[in-house]
Amino acid sequence: MSIITTSPRYTFNLPKSQDHFRNNPEKFSQFQVNPFQFHFCRSQSHTICSKSNKLVYPITASNCSSTVVEQSPKNQLFRSKNPKDINVLIVGSTGYIGKFVVKELVKRGFNVIAVAREKSGIRGRYGKEETLSQLNGANVCFSDVTNLDDLERNLVNFGVDSIDVVVSCLASRNGGIKDSWLIDYEATKNSLLAGKKFGAVHFVLLSAICVQKPLLEFQRAKLKFEAELMQEAERDEGFSYSIVRPTAFFKSLGGQVELVKDGKPYVMFGDGKLCACKPMSEPDLASFIADSVLDEDKINQVLPIGGPGKALTPLEQGEMLFKLLGKEPKFIKVPIEIMDFAIGVLDFLAKVIPSLEDAAEFGKIGRYYAAESMLVLDPETGEYSAEKTPSYGGDTLEEFFQKVLKEGMAGQELGEQTIF
Repeated sequence: MSIITTSPRYTFNLPKSQDHFRNNPEKFSQFQVNPFQFHFCRSQSHTICSKSNKLVYPITASNCSSTVVEQSPKNQLFRSKNPKDINVLIVGSTGYIGKFVVKELVKRGFNVIAVAREKSGIRGRYGKEETLSQLNGANVCFSDVTNLDDLERNLVNFGVDSIDVVVSCLASRNGGIKDSWLIDYEATKNSLLAGKKFGAVHFVLLSAICVQKPLLEFQRAKLKFEAELMQEAERDEGFSYSIVRPTAFFKSLGGQVELVKDGKPYVMFGDGKLCACKPMSEPDLASFIADSVLDEDKINQVLPIGGPGKALTPLEQGEMLFKLLGKEPKFIKVPIEIMDFAIGVLDFLAKVIPSLEDAAEFGKIGRYYAAESMLVLDPETGEYSAEKTPSYGGDTLEEFFQKVLKEGMAGQELGEQTIF
């Protein structure tokens, strides 16, 4: 049983959510769009150009600042173009979901500009060459998304002239308080401001289903940006958004597979029925996010999404795993009250020792995922609803478990997000 902080989301209807946040409007910075000169790598024999950090795949000037076009609020002109003529900026491109989104966008023929750190991956394990290899087919611009000036300057130096769509797959690494506001809010907002400076008219945000019940800092940070994104679409009728709120990812449910395979019991909280989710594979989620770039029915929508099939509780996930192994189920049921006690102690200590604030927050994150379902929260009943949680894709958790049992969790590392 593992916790991944990038699988939270909320489901309020758009009109209600807009009204909810209209009382606290925040002004967005406005930028004048200036034309930038292109700089291309001319070599046809290489797919990357790591030395100069310049464009390899030409970015088309589809929104030249010298041309004024009238845009409909619900049907921007870029949607009628060939994907190869649509410039998509993706931030969070080296993250767990971001890598799949880059691959999917490249496969669909978009001009992809992927922003990446010079040291990417868990604890910065990958250098430039590894990152360029992972993001093959995309134009990789190395920059710091937490610094707006740095981001804009590097995009200019990279040869970017215009951007049609921004896709953000940014998420805090561990859900810590400072990290949540730095990444889930500040860095994500920077990507919006930079994108708009280069003419972006659509923003696809990877959020999380658990923001519908915000008890954690990363949820509050995500919601604050969501609200400002909606406000920007209200202010600028030529601009639109799609907010994608997925349920749990397969890898967040795979942390105990190898332990159970080795004969260990499956650990769960309470009776194993406290929560449920409709788990989704990373390629299926990437496909849905790519759909959101062009699909008109996803314009200015909050989009909860889960994988195929029924919602599964931790008990059912464990039973599925033992069945695949042909073993008699063995469970350890941990009382949820143990977490409540630990969180209480950490909260008390954090008041005296501020450095323990994140430890208390991590405890709250673990407690949240142990008790709250990753499903749509029905506003009428106040209960989580599997029926109202849309399904997408064809990959199943059972297939994922089978693969992990054969091949292990290589490439599925949870890093700082591991609890079990």
